[in-house]
Amino acid sequence: MSGYNQSQHTSTQPTVATRAPEGAPVLRHRISWGAILAGALVAIAVGASLNVLGFAIGVTTVDVQARETPSATTLGIAGSIWILVSNLLGLALGGYTAARLSGTADEHDGTLHGAAVWATAFLVSAVLLGSMVSGAAHTATNALSGVMSGVGQAAGQAAQAAAPQVDTDALVERARVALSGPSDPARMTPEQRGAEISTLVGKRVANGNLSDADRTRLNQLVAAEAGIPEQEAASRVQAYEAEAQRVAQETEQKAREAADTAAKAAAMAAFWVFAALVLGAGAAIIGARTGTRDMVHLAGRRPVA
Repeated sequence: MSGYNQSQHTSTQPTVATRAPEGAPVLRHRISWGAILAGALVAIAVGASLNVLGFAIGVTTVDVQARETPSATTLGIAGSIWILVSNLLGLALGGYTAARLSGTADEHDGTLHGAAVWATAFLVSAVLLGSMVSGAAHTATNALSGVMSGVGQAAGQAAQAAAPQVDTDALVERARVALSGPSDPARMTPEQRGAEISTLVGKRVANGNLSDADRTRLNQLVAAEAGIPEQEAASRVQAYEAEAQRVAQETEQKAREAADTAAKAAAMAAFWVFAALVLGAGAAIIGARTGTRDMVHLAGRRPVA
């Protein structure tokens, strides 16, 4: 009998398996947008305040009368370092504020709140900066439009005032003579030769070369204009072309060097901006992890009977 009871007590009861949907149990939302927005606003306000303070300190270093103003390079480096440190402090305090106000005690949740503060502050700052730039550009455009309108009105009034003094018949006669004058360079007027030389030089610049007929005509015009033999005029034209080509090559080389320098400067600036953003994210996360609440373990007591 005792064996029967023992076997009855040691027998296991059958277990009932339960099924749950994938991903269960569903956790409650642990993000606090109010805390994130508060942290972002704190980060922007602290960073802006410190930047204003840095601007005030930088202005006090300018002393025009004593000529003891720091160089532009020194001011630029010091200003960049100050802006970076100010923004890092602001983001760290913003991350701390968000994690503390969220009430979370999980370090991962606090880290994500800090990253959200960094992203929100970055977006809000970008929108504000874009609005400021757009407003400044709009103001400058309006001012430029006003100036150009005034210049146009002044030019119109000047043209109206000068119109009665212009002899249109003389201009038409001058153009007729220039267009229908003699073809012999020696019989042409200096104005006619100058106009044709300008046309041929423009064709040389546009096409990169002249035909044999145009080159012969240019040599004749230069010879008649300068009063020199045609061979000497040809040498002068060739020397001019060589000089113009040299200047064009030097200008192109300088333009390429300037473009290369600008590209390198833009790349370096982009790398520095990326590094500043990464440091800002790190500062916000560190501040958030610092502001994450600690777990408190409570030990309960039972009354002794």
